[in-house]
Amino acid sequence: MGKDAIINQIRNLRFHHNEMTQQQLAEQAGVTRQTIVSIEKGNYSPSLELAFRIARVFGKPLEEVFQYEDKQ
Repeated sequence: MGKDAIINQIRNLRFHHNEMTQQQLAEQAGVTRQTIVSIEKGNYSPSLELAFRIARVFGKPLEEVFQYEDKQ
């Protein structure tokens, strides 16, 4: 049985948002650039509050930015 994971579309969304930088997203979401890097790479799952803030930056529903991947 594999590990379940939260996957995200942040990198793709940044690209389609005028090639937004990780730093710009971090500033708008109220976190550090390192936090955005870790979330993008899948090394860190954001809190629910942060996930909503990131989705709001892109004007997308939460489920278009983050998905739960069940590896059973």
